[in-house]
Amino acid sequence: MRVPKINTIKIITFLSIGIFGFAFANSFTNLKQATAAIGGPDQEEELSAFSFFEPQQDYELLLDTFHLVQAEIQENQFLADILLPHNVSYQTIHNIAEVSEEVWSVKQLRPNKAYTIVKKDGSDTPDFFIYEPSVYKYVIYDLKNPDQTRLVEREITKKVNQSSGIIKDNLWFAMKDGGMRYDLIDRMEDAFEWSVDFHHLQKGDKFKLIYEEDYIEGEFVGYGNLIGAVFQNELNDYYAVYYENEKHKGFFDLKGQPMKKAFLKSPIKFGGRISSKFGRRRHPILNRMKNHFGTDYAAAHGTPILAVANGVVSKRGHTRNNGYYIKLKHDETYSTQYLHMSRFNKKIKKGSTVKQGDIIGYVGKTGMATGNHVCFRFWKNGKQVNHLKENLPPPDPMPASELPEYFQVRDSIKSILDEIKYSDEQVKQFVKSVDVTEDKTNS
Repeated sequence: MRVPKINTIKIITFLSIGIFGFAFANSFTNLKQATAAIGGPDQEEELSAFSFFEPQQDYELLLDTFHLVQAEIQENQFLADILLPHNVSYQTIHNIAEVSEEVWSVKQLRPNKAYTIVKKDGSDTPDFFIYEPSVYKYVIYDLKNPDQTRLVEREITKKVNQSSGIIKDNLWFAMKDGGMRYDLIDRMEDAFEWSVDFHHLQKGDKFKLIYEEDYIEGEFVGYGNLIGAVFQNELNDYYAVYYENEKHKGFFDLKGQPMKKAFLKSPIKFGGRISSKFGRRRHPILNRMKNHFGTDYAAAHGTPILAVANGVVSKRGHTRNNGYYIKLKHDETYSTQYLHMSRFNKKIKKGSTVKQGDIIGYVGKTGMATGNHVCFRFWKNGKQVNHLKENLPPPDPMPASELPEYFQVRDSIKSILDEIKYSDEQVKQFVKSVDVTEDKTNS
C-alpha cells in the first residue's frame, strides 16, 4: 500500500502534542475522533485529508517521531519483565498496575499477544506501552501519566455474507473450497454441536451458512455472529436459526426448540476424530480382545477437554490405567468420565461445579494409552453405555405464546438459506471425488 506524501512538519506538530501518537498510527480509529481530542476546527479540517497506517505497513513514516519496539508476550513474562529493560522504574510499573485495574488489569496480559513500546527518539524511557488483547481493541498504558491509561475499541463495520459447501474429504477442505476461513467452523459447531457429530461426518454431507463478517477500515478481521445455517446429511436437514429477545438468546430449530441440549455430542471441539468406538475390540497395548466401555477421541496434545453437561466433579485423580482423569456427576441418572489427560484445569477440583462447555482438562496420553486422545465414558443409572446411541432428554421448548414472533424470524432466514445454491465447482469437485473413490474400489 503506497502512502500519500504528507507534510512532515505537520505530522510532527500533530504527534508531538502528546495525545497518544501511537494510537493514531497503530489503530483503525476514525481520524476525526482523534483530532477532536486535540480540539480546534482548523486542525481537524487540515488533518482530515490525511490517512494513517499501521506501523508494520509504513513504519518509516513514524521514525522521525517515535521509536517502536514490537513483540509478543512470552510464557511466564510479566509487565515488569518487559518494561524494566527499557528503563521504566518499579515505581512507575507499580503505579500503572494500580491505576489501570479498572481499565485493563495487567494481570490480564496473556502470552502470545502483541505489544508495542513507544518512545520519542532520543528519549531514555518509553511514553506508552500498548497491549492488544485482540484485533478489535487495544489498551494504551500511559507511562508518563498513568491516570490517562485507556481501552480503545476499534470501529467495526459488519457485512452479511453467505456460503455453502459439500464435504468430499473433510469439513475444513469443504470450507476452504467455499472461500471460508477455518475459524468459521467454530461458529457452525456452536449451532450444531448438540445435534451433529462433527467427528463422524460423511462424504456428501452439505451445509449452507449466513453469517456476519467484521471489517476494520475496509480490511476483513474476523467473523461475527452466525445468523442461520442448515446442515444436510443422509439422516436429516438440521436447521439452526439465531434468535434473541429479552428472554432468549441462541440457536433454535424450525419448531422453536433450542438447539442447545443437555449434553454435548463430544468432549472436544472439532479437530479430533473418533479413533476407537464403544464395544469389543483388540486392546492396542494388551493385544487381546477386550470390551471398550468408552469412545476415544484422538486429538493433538493439549487440546481442551470440555464438560459435556452441567455437573459436579465427583472424582479427580490418577491411576495406572486411566492416567489423569476426571469424573462428573450430572444428576441422579447420568455421569461422565474423561481419561488420559495430560493435565487438569487448575481451577477444577473435587467438588467443583462445572457448566456445559467448561474446560476441565487437556488431551494427553497418560496411563495405558498409545497416543494422544481422550477416552470418554458415559454412565446411565450406574451402567456404562454408548452415548452416541442414547436418546437423551430434550431441552425445554420456547413458550407457545412467543412462537409467532420467532416464526417470522425463522421464515425469513430459512427462505434465504433455501435459496443458497451449491456452486457448479463444488458439485464438480464432489462428483470427481466420488468417481476417484469408485475407481479405487473397482481396481
